[in-house]
Amino acid sequence: MANSPEMRASDADRDRVAAILREHTAQGRITMDEFNERLEQLYKSRTYGELARLTADLPDVDLRQAPAKVSQSPERRGGMHPGMKAAWGAWATASGINWVIWLIVSITAEHVVYPWPLWVMGPWGVILLISTVFGGPPPKKYR
Repeated sequence: MANSPEMRASDADRDRVAAILREHTAQGRITMDEFNERLEQLYKSRTYGELARLTADLPDVDLRQAPAKVSQSPERRGGMHPGMKAAWGAWATASGINWVIWLIVSITAEHVVYPWPLWVMGPWGVILLISTVFGGPPPKKYR
């Protein structure tokens, strides 16, 4: 069944037209100013007829065949689990703060103080390193 011009358009239909407009802008058929004007009208459009008028002067535009979303988020290919990245960040932050405190104490004591931050960094860092190396792959996201 063909869509009549009076039929209400969905958000996915508007996304398809936006993708078409982006493609024609990238190919130089319409300017950025025209693109912005049409995009503004696009999100005010309610029917297929209004959407079709936005692309009437552009070649080969079939609203039913265009993809709804042009850019999909790329699938993660390995890498470190976000939680592990946060753990390493916390370790680095705490280590940095401890070294700054140690440096201030060493300067004000007028002699080098025992490097106690190593006792904070060492065990925590070893545990993080083992978890990173042998922790397994990041969890899969299910939709």
